[in-house]
Amino acid sequence: MTAPVRTNDPAVVDVALAGRSYSIVIGRGQLTSLGQRMAALRPRAKAAIISDETVVKHHLAATESALAGAGIGSTCITVPAGEKSKSFTVLEQVCEALLAARLERGDLVVALGGGVVGDLAGFAAAIVRRGLDYVQVPTTLLAQVDSSVGGKTAIDSRHGKNLIGAFHQPVLVLSDTALLDTLSRREFRAGYAEIVKYGLIADADFFAWLESNWRELFAGGPAREHAIAVSCGMKAAIVARDERELGERALLNLGHTFGHALEAAAGFSGRLLHGEAVALGIVLALAFSVRRGLLPAGEAERVERHLTAVGLPTRVSAVTGGAPDPDRLMDLIAQDKKIKHGRLTFILARGIGASFIASNVDAAEVRAFVAEKLASK
Repeated sequence: MTAPVRTNDPAVVDVALAGRSYSIVIGRGQLTSLGQRMAALRPRAKAAIISDETVVKHHLAATESALAGAGIGSTCITVPAGEKSKSFTVLEQVCEALLAARLERGDLVVALGGGVVGDLAGFAAAIVRRGLDYVQVPTTLLAQVDSSVGGKTAIDSRHGKNLIGAFHQPVLVLSDTALLDTLSRREFRAGYAEIVKYGLIADADFFAWLESNWRELFAGGPAREHAIAVSCGMKAAIVARDERELGERALLNLGHTFGHALEAAAGFSGRLLHGEAVALGIVLALAFSVRRGLLPAGEAERVERHLTAVGLPTRVSAVTGGAPDPDRLMDLIAQDKKIKHGRLTFILARGIGASFIASNVDAAEVRAFVAEKLASK
């Protein structure tokens, strides 16, 4: 399997939801088309751009120019960069700024940024005036392949990540892959963990392709657009079948139960980026699958080798500042959104591309496993 030759035409992935379908537009240089696409969706609409201090420096001027070129007036609401902006305090500030900008229900919110901005802006759009439409313009690899698609919006709680939010679908996702050129290597690697996840969930051939083509993907060749389009296509299909995560959509959380707990234990800080936490969570989920006799050890080792080759962490001991104690980690795992009637649910695997939802997992079994892994170096 080889990557397609890059063309000037964007890849378009449709998210098929009854009455609320929308397109994901993927391609290099697509930001210039943002205003035209928004004007076609909402003629005469105004826009409020929500972004963070880092993204504003790189991409706000081009975004405002694209909107102005289509006759769309806009205002910008800037929040601090980082996970801590997903808070009640910042949410309130954003909501008040949207009202002060006199956005009406026919206007559009533009989420210009990574996963934090997308989650925060989407949640604010969901609740201001009982619901404003919004457009996702993701500027990180992680956001382009995962958080910008599917309508999950949220802020964090002291009890854990993404525990307060709403399902609110965007009306357009525009992923300009050129925006990823401004990312640090570490941030790009973190986003790549979410791409690997898709191969592990249900596409062994895609995982094998990633093993052979990840360097071109990192370099910005045609493999980048191809991997993003494949990832978005897989997520779009799952979301269309299970929008509100009542069943199959939970598969998209492979690595996230362990990962979110580790991320919370690290204080949602630069000690551990979300994608790095997902990589660690994937390794732990596969190791737990091996422990339960579900997955051949060689399959888990193959995935760990690939993540290591890319430069992602695969040992909890690599987390800056040290790993949490088992009881603290179990407290955080107990806040996972997939818990039902107090019983733990994990996404486990029988093979690469063969993940499944495991319900009613015994907490004592998980704690023993966690204690063993936290003790290992």
